[in-house]
Amino acid sequence: MRKFVAERARNLITTRLSLSSSSAAPPRRHPVLPRFFTSAQPGPPPSDSMSPSADSPSPAVTLDTINPKVLKCEYAVRGEIVTLAQQLQQELLAKPGSHPFDEILYCNIGNPQSLAQQPITFFREVLALCDHPAILDRSETQGLFSADAIERAWQILDQIPGRATGAYSHSQGVKGLRDTIAAGIEARDGYPADPDDIFLTDGASPAVHMMMQLLIRSEKDGILCPIPQYPLYSASIALHGGTLVPYYLDEAAGWGLEPSELKRQLEAAKAKGISVRALVVINPGNPTGQVLSEDNQRDIVEFCKKERLVLLADEVYQENVYVPDKKFHSFKKISRSMGFGEKDISLVSFQSVSKGYYGECGKRGGYMEVTGFSPEIREQIYKVASVNLCSNISGQILASLVMNPPKVGDESYESYSAEKDDILSSLARRAKTLEDALNSLEGVTCNKAEGAMYLFPRLHFPEKAIKAAEAAKTAPDAFYARRLLDATGIVVVPGSGFGQVHGTWHFRCTILPQEDKIPAVVSRLTEFHKGFMDEFRD
Repeated sequence: MRKFVAERARNLITTRLSLSSSSAAPPRRHPVLPRFFTSAQPGPPPSDSMSPSADSPSPAVTLDTINPKVLKCEYAVRGEIVTLAQQLQQELLAKPGSHPFDEILYCNIGNPQSLAQQPITFFREVLALCDHPAILDRSETQGLFSADAIERAWQILDQIPGRATGAYSHSQGVKGLRDTIAAGIEARDGYPADPDDIFLTDGASPAVHMMMQLLIRSEKDGILCPIPQYPLYSASIALHGGTLVPYYLDEAAGWGLEPSELKRQLEAAKAKGISVRALVVINPGNPTGQVLSEDNQRDIVEFCKKERLVLLADEVYQENVYVPDKKFHSFKKISRSMGFGEKDISLVSFQSVSKGYYGECGKRGGYMEVTGFSPEIREQIYKVASVNLCSNISGQILASLVMNPPKVGDESYESYSAEKDDILSSLARRAKTLEDALNSLEGVTCNKAEGAMYLFPRLHFPEKAIKAAEAAKTAPDAFYARRLLDATGIVVVPGSGFGQVHGTWHFRCTILPQEDKIPAVVSRLTEFHKGFMDEFRD
């Protein structure tokens, strides 16, 4: 059939060319052919008056003609330093020994399983059984999978129409899975949760984008964001045409959030004609690793209620708390404990399966819980969600498992608890080791890693180093990060990609390399930093 179609196409072209050459009309220098065929034609490119240049026709899309919001958008976590690291990794594979290190140590992104963290066995057993239900009835399955994983898989499949994990679901997610998540939220917080408030998404990021689409009408609409912040927020605000209104975390106070700073920045934005729509809070903090106190959270809730701001609570690191004197509390729990209900405050809480102790980044699961919005607005949120049809079913299942893991008495409980505790205790040890190592370096100060997966040390550079960075036309922390990568293979993200107080310099480093790799990170970083400071000492 393909041979027949190709022959017909060649005959058609030949016929048209013949007719064109015998016509009484003035001949064109080159025939105008369907685009599909033009690349196969011999001879020089068309050079008639329609072409702006005989040698280089103008491309259909240029940097001058794409959406300027895309140009404005930046995402440092996968920026220039990471691109260079990937090039170095290819060079090491092609020519071992070509650099002063034998591997790239990726400390730039919260991607646990890429750094050898193992998935939770119970979660993966349930996923495997749901994706291949034919094996549920086989006798050998009883010996390969735990009884509670088999039972949970049956429960989940019974909730999915047609028991088909490859089919679309309701645009908010499978109803039964939302029921499970709502029950998990209620158990966590001690306050009721409605499954109709749950929107399952492909990780937390699409949920953030969805809310920015809803809230931002023009550049006159502002979103209060912490500085330093996770670049998802600055990028999504830029893409949707809004204005980021910064509020600065207090590094000297352990990256604390002062209500007076919120008020000052809100008033400054209003004076510029900006209508501030929402406040973003990341707790535990990314990139700063702090865990907010309950008193601080109450201040934030009171501020949002008083100023009629939507509270956007990024709570994806809720399982990652490493200090005994701090505990995670959701903003919904805090607001309900203050006596505030649906009519008092609009609150959106984000959760993801990518972080915590599970680290299932590639499965793209997450949700947002939307409370305090009118039915008319809820309808609009649902409409935006329905444009994407639904989130992937594996991610939906994982989100339900994260919020309803094995309980005491279940066959998998002991192994599940051991895996969870091993991961979280190891992360705490790694955080402490890196924190101590950074604080031992000349000109480096690092706040305590209370939670999340990152450290955000401050670098006090010699003036000579700052001048060298200026000569290289780059920020001093980016200059440092590039030199660190070239010398050690360690990948960190310059603090300038997250925002920072003017005149201060930082980098973000994950605590995710496996525990046996941490000594190598410390030794390489220590040796490099000593050499850097010696080279640029004033």
